[in-house]
Amino acid sequence: MEYEDKAGRPSRPPSPKQNVRKNLDFEPLSTTALILEDRPANLPAKPAEEAQKHRQQYEEMVLQAKKRELKEAQRRRKQLEERCKVEESIGNAVLTWNNEILPNWETMWCSKKVRDLWWQGIPPSVRGKVWSLAIGNELNITHELFDICLARAKERWRSLSTGGSEVENEDAGFSAADREASLELIKLDISRTFPNLCIFQQAGPYHDMLHSILGAYTCYRPDVGYVQGMSFIAAVLILNLDTADAFIAFSNLLNKPCQMAFFRVDHGLMLTYFAAFEVFFEENLPKLFAHFKKNNLTADIYLID
Repeated sequence: MEYEDKAGRPSRPPSPKQNVRKNLDFEPLSTTALILEDRPANLPAKPAEEAQKHRQQYEEMVLQAKKRELKEAQRRRKQLEERCKVEESIGNAVLTWNNEILPNWETMWCSKKVRDLWWQGIPPSVRGKVWSLAIGNELNITHELFDICLARAKERWRSLSTGGSEVENEDAGFSAADREASLELIKLDISRTFPNLCIFQQAGPYHDMLHSILGAYTCYRPDVGYVQGMSFIAAVLILNLDTADAFIAFSNLLNKPCQMAFFRVDHGLMLTYFAAFEVFFEENLPKLFAHFKKNNLTADIYLID
């Protein structure tokens, strides 16, 4: 007897094995379904005990697979819930920063509420503004001053590339070799600034911005010049501020007594900061401090890096 499919075409009647499959309350998957198949006609049939054993094994495999799927679904659901909580927390924090703290920065910046929110992490949308206010602009640097310093840096790069030897009045006392070494160090340091991100290296989206800020700073503070490691500070600022504002924050941050002492290699001040650090280190982490002391790990070995 022939059967017709939905298109009206004749088809073969379902085999007994297909009927058996349809009666199952689960669908056999992959090669594990082979244990439910009957043996070929030229082989002895499975004993009932063996068939039952195979069926139990398959059902156990299906059960374990379902448990894994359920566990994975629960894990994804938990991750989603945690992500939603984080996003909600960030959203609430943004409102607090924008509506309460930033408009009243002068009176709130040292409050416990601001300190607690800061330790929770400043939301990216307000991070640059908060950093700029926290660092301040005691040097009164303007965008126009940045443009002037950048223009001088570009002129210096052109002069060095063409072999020029003219010396600007502002650079009196600083040899051409010193200025060239400083500019060459910038080029070298940029190439190894957060290399895994691939955004500060040559042809990266932030390469020119970083190069501009560091070059402008060498013209703004020729007495300091460029010191290895400055690029990492500037790079972090660039990710949260536009170029001119990042330069203002960078220059003011480096002008703080602690940073300037290390970048100018003022050994007397550096020893003072090392001693102060070790006092706080011993007070807050006495066991770790004792371990460092026992192994002769002094602050000057690891603090600079």
